[in-house]
Amino acid sequence: MAAAASWSYRGHPLEAQSAPLVQFSNGKLQNSENMDFTLYKNNDATNPRKKHQRILTAETDRLSYVGKNFGAGVLKCNSLCRFFVGVLDKDSRQMEVYNAELFNMQPLLSDDLREEDPSDNQPKSYREKVDSCIAAFGTSKQKRALSSRRMNEVGSETLNVAVTKAAANIIAAKGVAALLSDAAQDDLQDVSLVLPPCHEEADKAEDVYRFEDILSPAEYEALQSPAAALLSLSPEELLQKAEEKSHCSFVLEALKFMPRKEDSADHKARCLWFLDALVKFSLQTVIKKKHTMGPDCPPVISRKLMNQFTAQTYNHGRLQNLISASMRAKITAYVLALTLHVNNFQADLTVLQRDMKLHENKVLGIARAMRLKVSKRKGPADLLAEEEHKLATLSLPLPVYRPPGGKRRKMK
Repeated sequence: MAAAASWSYRGHPLEAQSAPLVQFSNGKLQNSENMDFTLYKNNDATNPRKKHQRILTAETDRLSYVGKNFGAGVLKCNSLCRFFVGVLDKDSRQMEVYNAELFNMQPLLSDDLREEDPSDNQPKSYREKVDSCIAAFGTSKQKRALSSRRMNEVGSETLNVAVTKAAANIIAAKGVAALLSDAAQDDLQDVSLVLPPCHEEADKAEDVYRFEDILSPAEYEALQSPAAALLSLSPEELLQKAEEKSHCSFVLEALKFMPRKEDSADHKARCLWFLDALVKFSLQTVIKKKHTMGPDCPPVISRKLMNQFTAQTYNHGRLQNLISASMRAKITAYVLALTLHVNNFQADLTVLQRDMKLHENKVLGIARAMRLKVSKRKGPADLLAEEEHKLATLSLPLPVYRPPGGKRRKMK
């Protein structure tokens, strides 16, 4: 930038074809007699964007001012309207009119005139170089984004320092042993959110996961009619349902070998119907229908599935019931508990895992969290006999639950 012309309020002749008009951002000018202005223009006359760039400076005894017609903070009125300055000759009484441009003069503080920082000579990373270019030549949007990112970086550093200091204070106050004990207690609380109530002090296996905690008396009574329909299926109908895959394989396998005339047949049929409903329910994601399990499902069972095994979310202006990952884990735990009551306190995890379309590690983790002993055995005679299956067994005393790897783990 080179000096092009000077102008003052004292009536000196204008040396430029476009006269600068000024306004001061920090107030009105009280005395213009002791102010000198200097106008600079860009020497690049070939660039259409730069050849009209101007910088106007002003000096007083107390402050220095600067204004420019380009970059951030430029006045928009210069592009929306035109300004003119008239110079009246007192002798001839004639006026000469000049184009004018308005400059917003801002005080130039000492902090803006920093000496060269020795760190500027140090090698910079690619990100620092890009940030420097944005700060010097970037658009207003890019500069705002840069400023926001730098503020976030400062906020993150402050937060990290505060969190580190708070953690150090907690460790100093409670001690490492107490914190580890609290963490173990939190693990048990996290797991208990998705597992049926466990009665560790029980003397019998059937009292560890009580049947009443899975099905209430009213719910159990409502299953009489669906269970009767399940018991009335003939071997041919069972074979057809297996081909249609209308029921899970565990239920069909149990019905195939269950004596229909025993007193326990009705009880097992009710449990198997509800178990099948839980498996089908877990395969859904968003529950869109009020009676999602069909007309054969008793209303009390439909309410139980919606209230106990779904999570509510707000989506597109209305509430929706969905089966989240934690709810799917909860359904799996209740299916396991019900299977234990039906199958002499043993459960074939491999069969249930395939019926519920889960990863093996997920089912094994839930079984161990329920304090079941996991072993291996050959599959059923008519169901992949040569394959090795995982078997979960409920036996007393219950083993202690230890999260894998000694880390805190939530059932998701």
